[in-house]
Amino acid sequence: MRNGTATIPGPVRDVVGYEGAPPKVSWPGGAQIAISLVVNYIEGSEMSIGDGDAFGEPTASGGPPVTKRALGVETNYEYGSRAGVWRLLDVFDELGVKVTFNAAAVALERNRAVAKEIRARGHDVISHGYRWEDLTLLSREEERDRIKRAVESIAETTGERPVGWASRYGASVNTRELLVEEGGFLYDCDSYNDDLPYWTMVGNHKHLVVPYSVANSDAKFDRGVFGSPLDFESHLKWNFDWLYKEGQTHPRMMSISLQSRISGHPARAQALVNFVEYAKSFPNVWFARRIDIANHWIENHPDTVLVPTPHHHQH
Repeated sequence: MRNGTATIPGPVRDVVGYEGAPPKVSWPGGAQIAISLVVNYIEGSEMSIGDGDAFGEPTASGGPPVTKRALGVETNYEYGSRAGVWRLLDVFDELGVKVTFNAAAVALERNRAVAKEIRARGHDVISHGYRWEDLTLLSREEERDRIKRAVESIAETTGERPVGWASRYGASVNTRELLVEEGGFLYDCDSYNDDLPYWTMVGNHKHLVVPYSVANSDAKFDRGVFGSPLDFESHLKWNFDWLYKEGQTHPRMMSISLQSRISGHPARAQALVNFVEYAKSFPNVWFARRIDIANHWIENHPDTVLVPTPHHHQH
């Protein structure tokens, strides 16, 4: 029992966090804000009847998964791997920023030129699973196997194993324990609950979480939340302005979620360019890969340990 309720599998919820007194972060160069651009590269790994799955991804406007092959949906995803990702890679080169690719292993297997180019241009890769799938639908043993296959596959296609992890739709109750069990991950991004990294305990193991954001996501274009690219640009600028102001006394982290098939389109890519140029016009701004943020936290902020994850499983 805990607080009068039955104990359930998975991490203990922490709704308290830093209790309004976050640690005084010292980002490199005295930066007030660390900006993490993350490209979710999943094209070719999504559920698709054309690949033999029982159902396919829903249309861009939402709705239930499709039960008959929908070529329009398939080719919408293909835009990301055929055109969008290459445009984004060029944009990052032109802007002089390094980013993180949150990649599903099968997507990299199916586009090996992209897998090699990501590393060649100085970006890092975290694992978005073996395929782009909902881990909560898997058994513990199935999920363990997917993690193993993802690590082996990304190591083969990119030349380096991933040390970060981010689940589609967030983690299952088993994910974090399985990542620690696997032993090669420095951190995960399966949290949307803070503007700074934090430590948690998984059993007796201290584990780093580098939170992600669904608020700063271009996926809202597909769901009709964002209208024109100007909406996305304005949202990012306002988010930056607030965190940058807070960062005068307590530096912050800002995560931005991008999809190759969305921000890889020309007008949306321009919105991204406009934001990055805006942020770069301010002093004390650090554009960082997630591995850089994780390594900095490990080296400089090792003592902010939060709640434990208990060892009890649902078999």
